[in-house]
Amino acid sequence: MRKQLIALVVGTLILFIWQFLSWAALNVHGAEAQYTPNQDAILEVLSQNLTEGQYMMPTVAPGTSSEEAMKAMEAAGGKPWAMISYHESMETGMGLNLVRGFVIDFVAIFVLVWLLSKFEHLDFRNALLASLAVGLIGYLTIPYLYSIWYKTNTIGYVIDLLVQWGLIGAWLGWYMPRK
Repeated sequence: MRKQLIALVVGTLILFIWQFLSWAALNVHGAEAQYTPNQDAILEVLSQNLTEGQYMMPTVAPGTSSEEAMKAMEAAGGKPWAMISYHESMETGMGLNLVRGFVIDFVAIFVLVWLLSKFEHLDFRNALLASLAVGLIGYLTIPYLYSIWYKTNTIGYVIDLLVQWGLIGAWLGWYMPRK
């Protein structure tokens, strides 16, 4: 039990520290938040026309018939479109977000350590490959699937998959099989 707790705590720290480096220090996800010199004018227009929420434009109003929705989709073909996540007030405090992120990382590593502890023969290779498989499943079913529909850039997530889950797998593969 003590061994699994140490594996869990160190694995969580590896994940949490990599996520900080990836998103803040190294700007691996820079392509996901690009700058426009027109941001003030755009935000002014959005603040006058939207309430807090997420929007897909163009789309149809609730209650639109399937036939009308199909016509609208055809008419929108080849024209500009946007996904907007609009918030009425920017919150700059990161304390609660960091705590929530750490808790989520703890739960993720808890599940991985539990899974690895069920292996009949756990060695470095199995732990590394299982960790990378967990990362690959997360990547394929969330950011990559999203990118198929909404044409987003996922290279930062591929880097995260390889680095964070590779480091965690290497740690757990080195530590957990030891007597």
